[in-house]
Amino acid sequence: MNRIYLTILFIGFTSLVKAQTYQLTDLESQFLQKNYVLIASKYNIERAEAEIVQEKLWPNPNLTVSEVNLWKTYQIEEQPPIFGTYGINQQVTVELEQLIETAGKRKKRVALKQLEKNNAVFEFEELMRSLKKELRQTYYTLHKVQTEELLLKNMVALFQQMSDQYERQTELKNVPKAEYFRMQTELIALQKEQVALENEKTENIHKLRVLTQNSTLEINQISFPKQAFSPKNLPIDLQQAAMQNNIELKQQQNETQMARQQLLLEQAKRIPDLNIQIGYDRGGNIMRDFMGVGVSVDLPIFNKNKGAIKAAKHTIDQQEKQQQALETALDQSVQQLQSQLSIINQSLQKWSGMQTKEHEQMIENYKKHLQTKQITLLEFLDFTQAYREAQQAYNELVENYQHTLEELNYLTGKEL
Repeated sequence: MNRIYLTILFIGFTSLVKAQTYQLTDLESQFLQKNYVLIASKYNIERAEAEIVQEKLWPNPNLTVSEVNLWKTYQIEEQPPIFGTYGINQQVTVELEQLIETAGKRKKRVALKQLEKNNAVFEFEELMRSLKKELRQTYYTLHKVQTEELLLKNMVALFQQMSDQYERQTELKNVPKAEYFRMQTELIALQKEQVALENEKTENIHKLRVLTQNSTLEINQISFPKQAFSPKNLPIDLQQAAMQNNIELKQQQNETQMARQQLLLEQAKRIPDLNIQIGYDRGGNIMRDFMGVGVSVDLPIFNKNKGAIKAAKHTIDQQEKQQQALETALDQSVQQLQSQLSIINQSLQKWSGMQTKEHEQMIENYKKHLQTKQITLLEFLDFTQAYREAQQAYNELVENYQHTLEELNYLTGKEL
């Protein structure tokens, strides 16, 4: 009895798993939660935060104990014991030294580390946007593949049926064998297209599995839009949005800021740091217990850090020119993508009546006309081939529009 219950539960669970479907938002959610490349990139941000904490710390003081005699020296003046009876003949020097950085060098390094952390954040965001774009484009490609696969399946079934009919009629000497061979050739070509589509589907479903870390994902589990495709109305301020949100431009702006901050740090290094000293000397001077303070500083005579300052200025000029070049390229890329979307949109509007059942009815009518010999086989093949090419062209236009829109999403950082 227990085995029966377990079997029923297993069948129910299996049916539930098989019935589970994923919309695009579900795939994106899995991608954000489970993608190992994305998760690993987050550690760069945490590492940068730890480096900021480390940079805020002061350097450790330096403690020096020296001039300690480990043996008894004769003909010396006895000292008071250090503890008990020990230390009467011992000498010791203790010095505590602390580095004091001047010109705000530590704060400038912390600011530089903060900019480095921004770079890690931008790299993570760039990776996330890039992989998200790839996921969406793969999803839309699979939608196209599924649509074409269904169309091709129907065409293969039609030509298989007609090939069987032509084979029987050829045996009865009612149809020339050449026409039967022509029908067979067309059927083989369609089956070859099926193989190519299957390979494309396998390749893209593998991409989705890697991106979502869902190794059991199948195309029949993915939910695609049921409504007819309709282009979107684009806002007119896309160039401005790209200048504000483009992640590559943000990275370049941050690199420019880092170069400027590095210049400030190099300029601060011209001012020498101080080493504050507190020393204690027991029995090493005319005083038995001497306590004194001191300071040491490097004299900026030979090295005024001029080379590093000059190099930092050149780096700023370089980064500013790269930023200007990137802004120009970004503006042109956005305009180009907008133009492409406009052209594709105009083409799609001419195909507004493509997704109707009228064409399927026309194929059925052509089949009847062929059987009643009102049209020739070549006319039938020309019509079906033109119909398939038109459907494929429409599907490719839709896919191209969606891919281009995702490229624009990536550049502008907006959900269009």
